[in-house]
Amino acid sequence: MDLALHSDESPVHLKDIARRQQISLPYLEHLVTPLVSGEIIRSTRGAHGGISLLKPPEKIRLNEVIRLLEGSIAPVECVNDPDICPRAGSCAACDIWRELKRAMNRVLETTTLQELVERQRQKEASRNGEMLGSEGAVRPEQPKDA
Repeated sequence: MDLALHSDESPVHLKDIARRQQISLPYLEHLVTPLVSGEIIRSTRGAHGGISLLKPPEKIRLNEVIRLLEGSIAPVECVNDPDICPRAGSCAACDIWRELKRAMNRVLETTTLQELVERQRQKEASRNGEMLGSEGAVRPEQPKDA
């Protein structure tokens, strides 16, 4: 998301993303590798290097990103592979886990990176408005006692 927020600053340095997102650089480097392999982002080496999106954020669905970073989002293994559990066909809990996976997939398949960016911008604007309202509000001058 940070990359999409700063897409006008192409390419973006990993250390800048790590600082803004308050995550370690080694962890971020670990996340970048599958995103490069999955052709979501490109990595450019050199003094003016960094990472950039390969396609516009409105063309990137969150399920693509999650699949590359996490694999399946099934909450338990029997959802993906019912053969590992002899009770999978008769287990009511497994039914719930399947429904949960379908619901999460629907959200991720229908949400783009651009929509996530817009939500983040709204939250930041709201937070900044609250901060201004509580701390930065200009108050009318009070009459001075003579």
